[in-house]
Amino acid sequence: MKAILTAGGTAGHINPAIAIAKEITADGGQVLFIGNETGMETELVKKEGFEIKTIRVSGFKRSLSPKNFKTVWQAAKGISDTKKIIKDFAPDVVIGCGGYVSGSAVFAAAQMKIPTLIHEQNAFPGLTNKILAKMVSCVCISFEESRKYFGDLDKIVYTGNPVRQNILSLKYEDARAAMGVSGTLALVFGGSLGAKAINDAMADAFPLIDKDLTVIWGTGKKRYDGVMEALSGKEIPGNIKIMPYIYNMDEVMAAADIVVSRAGAITISEICVKGKAAVLIPSPNVTGNHQMHNALALKNAGAADIIEEVNLTGESLAAALKELAGDKDKMATMQANAITMAKPLATAEIYREIKKITGTH
Repeated sequence: MKAILTAGGTAGHINPAIAIAKEITADGGQVLFIGNETGMETELVKKEGFEIKTIRVSGFKRSLSPKNFKTVWQAAKGISDTKKIIKDFAPDVVIGCGGYVSGSAVFAAAQMKIPTLIHEQNAFPGLTNKILAKMVSCVCISFEESRKYFGDLDKIVYTGNPVRQNILSLKYEDARAAMGVSGTLALVFGGSLGAKAINDAMADAFPLIDKDLTVIWGTGKKRYDGVMEALSGKEIPGNIKIMPYIYNMDEVMAAADIVVSRAGAITISEICVKGKAAVLIPSPNVTGNHQMHNALALKNAGAADIIEEVNLTGESLAAALKELAGDKDKMATMQANAITMAKPLATAEIYREIKKITGTH
């Protein structure tokens, strides 16, 4: 099988595409990526050893803007350039995992009558995928709640989000033993870049956190110095470990009992497959407020508490941690409910659908 994968904008789009690519190549297939020439996908895809061709695309401004004329021109040229790449590579399938570049590539492939599949990571789908859904061969969703946003389509398949193999394979007991952890462990982070709102709340919360709760707090590399400056003159208790970046995230995620984080789709999927109780703080600065939709999917299943950023303070965060750490029954119930939402075989299920639409199953 020859497959073109396309994704861009954020790691939340790119990493699922890479996971799918690895599944295809492990079965003897050949893969080519198409990305935005200015996007982070060029770095991430090359790091994994895959070839990538680039085009130039950008998103529309939601307000009236002269830049939208340039965007229309770029979109047309992007589709034209993509068709040339597709013609040269002659794929059996084109797979889109989100981002503006995905829209151009999947649209071009559909026009060329090539089997197409899109994967939606979030509970609330983006506009691009809602448009593409009508023309592609298959739509894979990561939350059952997404189905209603695509209308009455019979090509929607609930597969879940691909999760990194190292996250899947590490066991709770082994990770805790390797880290020398005993007692309840909370992981607090705001993504790889950090989140100022979470950092500010944690800086106020740590004097209120019980000493028998161990906390690993990832500030994000660019925010670490600011956090340490804000904490200067304050005594940092031994149960709070502050790190600019958590390089062993797979190990820490496996060892944790409670996760405090944003509600990005991949983080949500990792929380579920590892069965963690969660306190989710959705970012209000995302398209379509999709992180709130992701968080509500867990909350409605009894797997998470939500603190909206407008209500996030040191006191509210410390109280949420104290309640969960102090109520073992609630924590265990949340963990069990999270596991019921897990889709550990998501990558394999997506590949199964790819083989169906290409007639190779």
